[in-house]
Amino acid sequence: MTHPPHPEPGAPRDLVGIGIGPSNLSLAALAHPLAELDAVFYEQRPRFDWHPGLLIDGATLQVPFLADLVTLADPTSPWSFPNYLKTHERLFPFYFAERFHIQRAEYDAYCRWVSQNLPGLRFHHRVDAVRWNPRHDVFEVDHTRLDPPAGTPAHGRTRTRTRNIVLGIGTAPHVPEALRPLAEAPGVPVIHAADYLRHRATLRTAGHITVVGSGQSGAEVFLDLLRHRPAGQERLHWIGRTEAFAPMEYSKLGLEHFTPDYTRYFHALAEPVRDRLVPAQWQLHKGIDADTLAAIHDELYRRTLNGGWPDTVLTPGVRVRTAGRIAAGQVELHLEHLQQGTRTRLTTDAVVLATGYRERPLDAILTALDPYLRRDDSGRPRIDQEYRLLLDPCVTGSAYVQNAELHTHGVGAPDLGLTAWRSATILNSLTGKEQYPLPARTAFTTFGLQPPAPRAAPADRTGQPAPPTG
Repeated sequence: MTHPPHPEPGAPRDLVGIGIGPSNLSLAALAHPLAELDAVFYEQRPRFDWHPGLLIDGATLQVPFLADLVTLADPTSPWSFPNYLKTHERLFPFYFAERFHIQRAEYDAYCRWVSQNLPGLRFHHRVDAVRWNPRHDVFEVDHTRLDPPAGTPAHGRTRTRTRNIVLGIGTAPHVPEALRPLAEAPGVPVIHAADYLRHRATLRTAGHITVVGSGQSGAEVFLDLLRHRPAGQERLHWIGRTEAFAPMEYSKLGLEHFTPDYTRYFHALAEPVRDRLVPAQWQLHKGIDADTLAAIHDELYRRTLNGGWPDTVLTPGVRVRTAGRIAAGQVELHLEHLQQGTRTRLTTDAVVLATGYRERPLDAILTALDPYLRRDDSGRPRIDQEYRLLLDPCVTGSAYVQNAELHTHGVGAPDLGLTAWRSATILNSLTGKEQYPLPARTAFTTFGLQPPAPRAAPADRTGQPAPPTG
C-alpha cells in the first residue's frame, strides 16, 4: 500500500478529523490509499470503542455485513470486513455460518482491528478548539495529548494547521429531563443502556427492574434481563412512548430510504417538510428487529407452559412525567398513558434508560467558527449535499460533518449502510477528483415526480464553490 508523504515542517495538513467513531474511521480507511492526501484524526478516548455497554451476547447489527467501513465504496479495500476475516483465518467459518447480519461484538472487533493497523489515527488526543486563520487561509486545531510520553509536560497543548476539517464526534446517550437528576446522582440505580453491561451483574440482583424505551436497545436489555430471572418471579416492567413495540421497517423497498437516491431527494426538500418527515419515519430506524421481538415473545410464552403468566408488564404509549427517589433506595416513576390520558405511579428498584442517543452539538467545538456559520431557520448549521458546512465565502477551506446531518440528509444519516458512501463523497469533494466512482442510481423507487438532478463533478480544490442550499 502507498502511504501519503509526511508534510514539510510547518506545512498545513490537507485534512484533520475530529473524533474516531465508525464514520471517521471509514473516512480514514478510504483516505489511506490516496497518496496525495495528508490526513490525521484525533480522538480523546484511549482506543476505539463502539457502544461497549450494549455488546450483549447474540445482539446483531441491523444492517448486513457489507455495510462495513469501506465495501460499498471500494470492495477491493484491504480494510473490508471480509479481509478482516481472512487476516484472522476465519473466512471459511464465516462462509459456513451463513450470516448476513453479524454480531455487534464482531463489528466492534473488526473496527478495532482497522483502528490498530491504520496509520494517521491519534487516540488519547482531546481537541480543545477549532478556529479559522484568515491570514494563512487555514484552520487551526488545538489539541491536548492525554497520555504524554515520560519527560514531556503533562497535558501540553499542540496546534495543527489544516486546509480542511471533518467532524465525526458522534452521538451521546440521551437522558430525559425528568430522569436526569436521578441518573446523575451517585448511588441511584438509574443508568442509561449505554452502560448496561457494566452494571448488569448489579441489576440482576435488583428486586424489580423497569426498562424505559421501546426501541432496539430497550428490547435487547429487556430480553437479556428476562432470560436471567426465575420463572414467575421476573418482576420486570417495560415501557416506552411509541404506540406499540413495533418492528423496524425492513421490507426491501422500505430499505430504499437508506440509499443515496433518497438522501439526495430528502436534502432537496424544503426545511419544514424535512422537519415533519424525520419524526414520522421513526419506524425506519427506531423500530425493533423482528427476530428480537420474536425471541421476547418466545421467552414469555415458554414461561406459561406450566400454567400462570410471567410477572412482567409490557406497556407502550407511556411517558415518564417525573421521577424521584423514595425510602429504601427505590425510585418512583410518575407515568402518563398518552392515549388514555391516565396517570399512575410505579415503584421500582432499578431503572434502565434505553432512551437512545442524540447528535452531539457542534456548537461547543465550533465556537470560534460561529461568525462564519450559515444557519437554517431553526438555528442549525446548514449542510450541503456533500456533507460540508455552509460557511462564509471568505473561508476557503471546507468543514465536513459526519452523523450530524439528520436535519438535512434524513434517516440515513446515522445508518452504517451509508457510512462508506458518505466517506467517499467527502473524499471526492475534498480532492476535486472522482477517487471513488459512485453509482448514479441506487434505488428502484423514484422519490419525486421530477427526475433527480445529475450529480455534479467534484469541485476544484482551488476554491470552495457556492454549495446548494441545505
